[in-house]
Amino acid sequence: MSQISAALPASQSRSIIDRGPVIVVMAALLLGAVAIGQAISPRQAALFLIGGLLGATLYHASFGFTGGWRRLVVERRGNAMRAQMLMIAVAAIVFIPLLDIGSFGGKALVGAMAPVGVSVLVGATMFGLGMQLGGGCGSGTLFTVGGGSARMLVTLLFFVVGAVIGTAHLPWWLSLPSLPQVSLGQKLGVPQAIAVTLAGLAAVALLSAWVERRAHGSLEKAKPAPRQGMARLLQGPWPIVGASLLLAALNIATLLLAGHPWSVTFGFGLWGAKALAAVGVPVETWEFWTWPGPARALSGSVLADITSVMDFGIMLGAALAAGLAGKFAPKAVVPFASFLAAAIGGVLMGYGARLSFGCNIGALFSGIASGSLHGWLWFVCAFVGSLGGIALRPLFGLDGFKSK
Repeated sequence: MSQISAALPASQSRSIIDRGPVIVVMAALLLGAVAIGQAISPRQAALFLIGGLLGATLYHASFGFTGGWRRLVVERRGNAMRAQMLMIAVAAIVFIPLLDIGSFGGKALVGAMAPVGVSVLVGATMFGLGMQLGGGCGSGTLFTVGGGSARMLVTLLFFVVGAVIGTAHLPWWLSLPSLPQVSLGQKLGVPQAIAVTLAGLAAVALLSAWVERRAHGSLEKAKPAPRQGMARLLQGPWPIVGASLLLAALNIATLLLAGHPWSVTFGFGLWGAKALAAVGVPVETWEFWTWPGPARALSGSVLADITSVMDFGIMLGAALAAGLAGKFAPKAVVPFASFLAAAIGGVLMGYGARLSFGCNIGALFSGIASGSLHGWLWFVCAFVGSLGGIALRPLFGLDGFKSK
């Protein structure tokens, strides 16, 4: 038993820390931060470590959109949905005024804004369906991979495939009917934009509470934590409300450091494009990769890409949390039907995220918190798609609510 576990009372330490993985991952986080700081910048290293904190928080709180949405639909339990709305609300209260100012400490700030059109409608619906088959959204895929899930590694690999295909097709989708970017902060003013955003989030939270009370008579109470104090901090589980507040704070920190909110899926498309370029595919000639931002990312080091660096941090942070919880146990056996669902779900999510300018993080969380109308359209369409994915899960033998 590790020294940390041995020092805890028996009632507070019910799992043995996986010492080997913890040491390796802690070394990777520290050495990675040093290397990124020297190769790129201290700011980039800080964003890498913020990714690590995001991954640990997601893992210890089991904070995922996929399972939470499915649980509301199937079990009529909405505590996860309410936690998500709280997280977005806290971020929005800070995001909308900051984005109206436009800078912080001399650094320009931009929100997660996108056009409101056919590409978002189709892409978000595809994403919602795919995340129920794949077993996780963008952030959920990363933190479960970090926790050692072989099935979610399949989802991630096909997520990358779908994302890079999406970069090839996005220009065509953008030629379809669309409204321009709509910023509630600019259209309504900061106070009104915050009020409208909070009212919308509160409506979703209240609806989830009504559904739960109607089905069960009362709201679900939190289960007593098996550990308290330092043991709970290191090994979890973390309360979902506390985790939602921490995730909001970390997204705010991301906005201030990076100049834009937390996002996940651009990195997937970049990894796929770099892999194709390495084997001679001229992805640099694809229209998407000639645009200034993508072209810069494709030609530079992957460590210079903020989204990629934070994604790496999320996986390592989740791996550290899993090791501390004594749950880092990779399983290599994935039944064929489950593998097929993961592959289909991954492609749908990757393609859909590219069409709709993000996933549950970049489009829903960061989009709505930024006051972008496209975030609300994404939310509605992804939830509708999720209903279809839930209906299809039994065809692949996917029952229960273990994936995030």
